[in-house]
Parts: sequence; C-alpha cells; structure tokens
Amino acid sequence: MKNEESINVLLVEDEATLAMIIKDTLEGQGFRIHLAGDGEEGLRLFFEEKPDVLVADVMMPRMDGFEMVRRIRKADRHTPVLFLTARSAISDVVEGFELGGNDYLKKPFGMQELMVRIKALVGRATRQPDTTATPATVFEIGDYLFDATTQRLAYAGEETELSHRESEILRRLCEHRDRVTDMQQVLLDLWGDNSFFNQRSLHVFITKLRHKLAKDERIRIVNVRGIGYKLIVNNTRHLP
Repeated sequence: MKNEESINVLLVEDEATLAMIIKDTLEGQGFRIHLAGDGEEGLRLFFEEKPDVLVADVMMPRMDGFEMVRRIRKADRHTPVLFLTARSAISDVVEGFELGGNDYLKKPFGMQELMVRIKALVGRATRQPDTTATPATVFEIGDYLFDATTQRLAYAGEETELSHRESEILRRLCEHRDRVTDMQQVLLDLWGDNSFFNQRSLHVFITKLRHKLAKDERIRIVNVRGIGYKLIVNNTRHLP
C-alpha cells in the first residue's frame, strides 16, 4: 500500500484563495495537487492527469461540480469523488451521491479533516495489521453474496459494484449481524468525525444500501435511534 505522499489529487475549486490554501497545505503534507478553476477545466485535467481522487466544489462557473462528475462517471466509475460545498440541504447530499460522489464535505472545513477524508477514500488510511486473525471478507446476506475485498454485491448472477464507503459500512453491518453497529464508531472510522452533518451523510449511505438489498424482502437494516444500525435477515420465507 502506498503512502499518502503518492496520493495524486485533482482539486477543482473556483475560489482562488481557498484553492491555494488547500494546495499549499496538502502539498506540505506530501500530496500531489493539480488545480482547475471550473468544471470544464476540471473535466479536461481529470482525463489528462488520472488522479487518485477528485475533490470538487459544487457551485462553479461554466460547468458546476455535479455536471462535471456526471460526465466523468460515463467513462470512469472508480475514481473516488469528494464534493466541497456550502450547501447543506439533504437533497443536495443525495444528488451528489446519486451522481457517483463518494463523500461530501461542508464548507467551512478543517484541513486535517480534508486530509483524513481523502486518505479514507483512496483506502490509504493508516491501519495496524491484525496478525492474530484473518477477518471474513465474503458474507451471505439472504440471497445476496457480498465480497468486501472486491466491493461487489451479487444477486442471482448479477453483480453490483459498491463504493469504498458503501462497502465498508456493509462489512461492519455484516460483522455485527443481528447486533447494533455503533453509528459513532462508523463515523469516526470512515468520516473522521461524528458531526451532525456526517450523521446525515451516513444515513444517505444506509438508504442506498437498503435500496441495493431490496430484491430480498427478508433483509432489513433497522435504525436503532441514537445508537446505530442493525442488519437483520429473516430466514422464514413468505409463501406466495
């Protein structure tokens, strides 16, 4: 696994002062940063530079961040996307994720949080290897088969590729099946903090996972208010 020094970031941000602050700070930590000032330039640089992660403002001239990512996702479904925005409406969060975004950071934000988010998205957050046990990576969820290593969810021979964050959330739910998965710990592990905004973001991901598991009506992801979420599979089938 590479160090964060090799993480190649494309930053698309029309606020020049903010863009330079982010660039200087991240480069000081060893990241490689390419800058674009609007969506059109960002679209061009994305395919030229092939970054490890795309960090994009939403509100920009010429082409906004949502439209830029919509076009990118037609050709590239894998590169992680982190949206930066002053918007906070849940509808905007949902739209960003539905377009193929992987994370959403509300302005103003701390530089340390941004770095944590970027490293988490590219799967390079610092972790201590567990040499005492080999954790399960393939889970049966009703009629679904979930491979946490390849981030694929299979049903009746059809496979769906999950985002890194979707996969990590579902893995935790599977590991704690029929028990509550602590929401605060998930937020700290995957988002870097447990702010109210990030709690809403997590709920959006839970909603997406419910939709992707909806073909088997025995599967439920239950919200245990104020504590977390529980994955339940009722093994009793309903007769037609």
